[in-house]
Amino acid sequence: MAKSAVPPSDHGTVMPTMATTLYDRMRADLLAGRLLPPGRKLQIEFLSHHYGAGQTPVREALNRLTADGLVEQRDQRGFAVAAVSPADLVEITNTRCWLEEIALRKSMASGSAQWEEELVLAFHRLTKTQRSLHPDRFEANPEWEQRHRAFHRALIGGCGSRWLIGFCEQLADQLYRYRQLSVQKIFPDRPIQQEHEALMEAITAGDADLAVSLLTEHYQKTARIVLEDPDAFGD
Repeated sequence: MAKSAVPPSDHGTVMPTMATTLYDRMRADLLAGRLLPPGRKLQIEFLSHHYGAGQTPVREALNRLTADGLVEQRDQRGFAVAAVSPADLVEITNTRCWLEEIALRKSMASGSAQWEEELVLAFHRLTKTQRSLHPDRFEANPEWEQRHRAFHRALIGGCGSRWLIGFCEQLADQLYRYRQLSVQKIFPDRPIQQEHEALMEAITAGDADLAVSLLTEHYQKTARIVLEDPDAFGD
């Protein structure tokens, strides 16, 4: 199975259990769209065979993924890939914008040298990484995805609230899943590097209002692209 473009959850340095390892693998596949379509029934027996794991750790992983909002539990019918809808995308996007406005403003107001250094480093690493492995067609670059997530995490990393960062990370996971529905249409026309550069310039200048405006538009533009794609949500 291909390696996920999204970094697995951070479980620290403790040796992961089989259920945790399975959770990470299934989470990565759900986010990357390898268990599509949304609403697909996730049969325990199939998953056990597919991942080479027993049914008990599979159920444990599915329960954790249900809590993450990536899987739905349907009463007596078992588990399914979480459904998608235009209304859900709009709600998730708006919520992320609201929460990250607070986090970004607090990060900028903190004046933390460590936060600024980590943000500059994350931005530098992102700009040095190609979005696609192929110049003429989209071929996801796992390293870019990891560095893109690291950059956005660094933007809000100085807010001083691990709970706020955690909520933003959960919303980022959900929106990554939606972004995968239309990623072919986003590349290569969208000047995403320019959007990141403008955001960094606003932060460097200390203009919190402009930085928040640019970050909000960055997320809303992604949502519009997916919403305008007639194939994104299926029938």
